[in-house]
Amino acid sequence: MDHRKRVTPFSIGSEILLVVFCLFILTPFLWMLSTALRSPVTAFRLPPAILPTVFDISNFRLVFEKVDFLGFGKNSLKVAGLVTIGQLVVCSLAAYAFARLKFPGKQIIFMMFLAALMLPAQVISIPQFIFMSRLRLVNSHAALILPMLFSAMSIFLIRQNMLSIPMSFNEAAKIDGAGDFRIYSSIIIPMAKPSLVVAGTLTFIAQWNDFHRPLIFINTERLMTMPLGLVALRGRLNSGSQAGVIAGVLLATLAPLLFYIFGQKYLIEGATLGGLKG
Repeated sequence: MDHRKRVTPFSIGSEILLVVFCLFILTPFLWMLSTALRSPVTAFRLPPAILPTVFDISNFRLVFEKVDFLGFGKNSLKVAGLVTIGQLVVCSLAAYAFARLKFPGKQIIFMMFLAALMLPAQVISIPQFIFMSRLRLVNSHAALILPMLFSAMSIFLIRQNMLSIPMSFNEAAKIDGAGDFRIYSSIIIPMAKPSLVVAGTLTFIAQWNDFHRPLIFINTERLMTMPLGLVALRGRLNSGSQAGVIAGVLLATLAPLLFYIFGQKYLIEGATLGGLKG
């Protein structure tokens, strides 16, 4: 029996469309690379060049000489990493309660959590700032980490995956004498790994790229995260080298890109988690 893939006009058209779409996505990154590898004088020459024409790494040296770029990266890694770890712990516990336990008002409370998804981050910024200022945590990384340990979206994603796991696992474990925390940590969490990777990846990338909240809570350069650091690299009144800023942006994308590459297997697997079970 011939198991070779049958070539049809539809499959050829689909592959061509995917190639065109990939080129469309890659074009801005190729332009950024081309601009970062040229001198500031020729960086924005018209017409723009997509591929690098001259390999000049002075812009990348400028990034590390003008600002504490590695310090900004460490701050972002600290904030994004701690938020991701803490959020996965808190949200997975909440998701387990909503998916596997029975208690009064469960559906009403869960709907209230989902309603939080409709609130833009800017709406709660002022209450968060007032709360953090009363705790004397303004201008510290704790002000960026503590409010983000809860996420309605992460709870929803993990809960949907846990709902797809048969309740017979809980029942069998309880017969063997296991409690809810043992069931959660030893049985459900390993089986919900795809949703944890999806939620973790989305959380890490969102925190790494967050500009709004650090702009409100941080006011000293040594505590700045990467987005604020790139603004500092731009200089006062945009007096810095724009080619150097683009080189910094290119370097800043490496961390979330690597995080996404290592988690893409589970991202693809978890892409349909939201439709598994209601």
